[in-house]
Amino acid sequence: MPKPSNPSIATCPSGASAALVLADGTIMRGIGLGATGISTGEICFNTSMTGYQEVITDPSYAGQIITFTFPHVGNVGANEEDIESPYIAARGLVLRTAITKPSNYRSTCNLNEWLKKQGLIGISGIDTRRLTQSIRDNGFQTATLCHLPDSTIDIASLLDSARSWPGLDGMDLAAEVTCSQSYNWKETQWTFKGGYGQNDTSRFLVVAIDYGIKRNILRCLASAGCEIIVVPATTGAEDILSLNPDGIFLSNGPGDPSATGSYAIPIVQQLVESGCPIFGICLGHQILALALGANSRKMECGHRGANHPVKDLETGRVEITSQNHGFVIDSSTLPHGVTPTHTSLFDGSLEGLRVDDKPIFSVQYHPEASPGPRDSHYLFNRFIKLMELS
Repeated sequence: MPKPSNPSIATCPSGASAALVLADGTIMRGIGLGATGISTGEICFNTSMTGYQEVITDPSYAGQIITFTFPHVGNVGANEEDIESPYIAARGLVLRTAITKPSNYRSTCNLNEWLKKQGLIGISGIDTRRLTQSIRDNGFQTATLCHLPDSTIDIASLLDSARSWPGLDGMDLAAEVTCSQSYNWKETQWTFKGGYGQNDTSRFLVVAIDYGIKRNILRCLASAGCEIIVVPATTGAEDILSLNPDGIFLSNGPGDPSATGSYAIPIVQQLVESGCPIFGICLGHQILALALGANSRKMECGHRGANHPVKDLETGRVEITSQNHGFVIDSSTLPHGVTPTHTSLFDGSLEGLRVDDKPIFSVQYHPEASPGPRDSHYLFNRFIKLMELS
């Protein structure tokens, strides 16, 4: 159980209908948003200034309550085009200011109404700067979020829930957010005049293993000329290779990578031995590294945002990247024949690797940049070149 660091009760705003209770005893009251109910998870923060709908619908946030450091969340409304997954895995969201009336031509509804439809709980009126500093300085902790406008909020019960939740360390969440059956994907990236397109001239067949994949990753692969078959995380190596893929993609996803040891890691080990080109990102990067013999560890506060500088160790180039992860691979445990390729300029943690004698590489961050910059799109072309040479 976390030791009470600065347990306190924040000033209760007028009309308070919600509360956020941290496992260290901190109590924050605010105005409820979205659905009503109670939700418990790991509290984290995201520093992105745009793309809140993409963040909320990213399956990598399974088990987490998201604190947005940018104060104006909801100002461009919500729509059906910016959803990264139909599975809303986040446990809730925390905002500084109330959701405003949307001001964007692509908006089809108010974010608050969209949250209600998704069954997602939120709270506003919170000192998100103070909360973020607490997470940054003291590390992860669990929290319970409650929105009950017509009932008395039982703070003691919420605190018990926060302190009894086991946390993400050792938790396998990829199995919860993966697809239930295989499917084909042809939709390409969004354009200003045409919206989303269709890829009808594929050069390569890519099997994408879904650990919690985002749609825009699939769109980037399709736009690069790939026919894509998305398969569940538990699909065996023999079944994947029987599709005769030109390449294999290991997707992003939530939870502790080491908790996938009973299925994902052995599958990836067999795929590595096949010699087929492999490209992994985020959780896929971590699972690949574990399959190669490295070790993972939980981070103090994680990397979540669209402004993370990463250095390419081979070219010296610095990319501004979009990231979302709470676990990391210990670079000192990489085995012989596996080379670090990228490093974080924030904390020096491993951000990429390659296998020296095989067409295999991975990165910790999100090259599809949704939300985020486009500095890392070249990685999809690198994957294409590996397939061309194989």
